[in-house]
Amino acid sequence: MGIPVLDFSVYELGKANVSVANLEKLSKEFRKAFTEVGFVYLKNTGINQEEVEKVMHVSKKFFCLPEDMKKPFSRGSFSCNVNHGWVAVENESLNPLRPGDLKEAYNITTLSADNIWPSDGVDDFQDVLVSFFLRCKDLSLRVLRLMALGLDLDSEVFLNAHKHIGSDANATTLRSLYYPPVNSTCVKENQLRCGEHSDYGSITLLFQSTESGLQVLNRAGEYVSAPSIPGTVLINIADLMQRWTSDVYVSAVHRVLLPPAGDFSTRQSLAFFVHPDDEAIISCCDGSDKYPPVNSYDYLLSRFNDTYGNKQALV
Repeated sequence: MGIPVLDFSVYELGKANVSVANLEKLSKEFRKAFTEVGFVYLKNTGINQEEVEKVMHVSKKFFCLPEDMKKPFSRGSFSCNVNHGWVAVENESLNPLRPGDLKEAYNITTLSADNIWPSDGVDDFQDVLVSFFLRCKDLSLRVLRLMALGLDLDSEVFLNAHKHIGSDANATTLRSLYYPPVNSTCVKENQLRCGEHSDYGSITLLFQSTESGLQVLNRAGEYVSAPSIPGTVLINIADLMQRWTSDVYVSAVHRVLLPPAGDFSTRQSLAFFVHPDDEAIISCCDGSDKYPPVNSYDYLLSRFNDTYGNKQALV
């Protein structure tokens, strides 16, 4: 089964006074996608392709800077948040059984006024990425409301645990990802651009450049391509949401393959990792004991430890 494409126009950003009937119809479509696949494309969300390309453009300017200009912004050097900042190529292994991933990233995890932002050569970096973070926040809250309705729950049940997105009391992260050119014949054994993994928190919003490579593991245990569809956002369930819903909504494993031999193109994506508030206790919303209650932030730190291992002793 492929990844469905849903029309979000009835609930797109900026639209108010949405009818109950339209919300219920869309919530049922969400439930079908998230129970059968774990991923869904949304079109007509209110976030247009020009916005996405602007963020990718300013991000690429940063990634193309010399390494000594990026190092001061390294992940782990910001006292306000351990996850904020730049991650170098091969510095993380999303599948710890593989060599380090062939990508770099810049994580926007805190919007604190005390934060220091790159400026040399990228004057508009802060404004562009913060603006996009807030747009993704608004969209993700609409998605979370529909997901609750799809389970016949109160529409606020997930929103109540996501009240502090953008503050130091919530780990939600906008991650700008850059996959540099790769000679696929000269990489380490079993190395990928991004190893197999599932995401950690509630949901993820993903915007991709046109280059291929992303694959999703479907319910039949087969990897299927998840290509870029301009004007859409790809949304997937993450692990805490699967626990929260007692396996009704399914977190899907995914990866990014190496390019074909002779293909030296770059790849970019923007991932908005939505996470519950740090102090939220995630327990099964159906009242069962299928999973024990877990603190949102403690769970996140345990997953970081798996990803970074001894490369960064942040936890």
